[in-house]
Amino acid sequence: MRTSLFAAAFSLTLLSAAAPATFAQTAPAATSTAATWNSTLDAAMQQAKATNRPVLAVFSGSDWCKPCIMLKQEVLDKPAFERFAQDKFVLARFDFPRSKKNKLPADQTKQNELAAAKFNQEGSFPLVVLISPEGKVLAKTGYRAGGEAAYEAHLNSLLARK
Repeated sequence: MRTSLFAAAFSLTLLSAAAPATFAQTAPAATSTAATWNSTLDAAMQQAKATNRPVLAVFSGSDWCKPCIMLKQEVLDKPAFERFAQDKFVLARFDFPRSKKNKLPADQTKQNELAAAKFNQEGSFPLVVLISPEGKVLAKTGYRAGGEAAYEAHLNSLLARK
């Protein structure tokens, strides 16, 4: 009797352990829609040349610049914008936080400063710069109200002018 109870318990344990594995194998894989943002200008330009797509470089002050925060929340972080940008642009983000708690590593700060020295000498925030794969500035813009659909239309009109 004790042996049959043990065998039954052992069988139930095996079945319950096997069930999640079977479910995990048949469950559809989650697809990531998160956009890949370059953190160095060199990497962005290399990718732009390889893919023949312009760079969309964003200069922001993530913890002090209200329009920068609004651009990120209303446009850049939206899945629809990520889908729009994925085949159209090489994305690059250069942040200049002021708060000590948001301080970037020294090497990232240096990379951001190098990008700003080349494409944001005036120190505008937020600044979105469209850069050709050859390194030519195609257009500069900033925050615009209206959400991601309006911003996509705005970027398309800037690209059409090039």
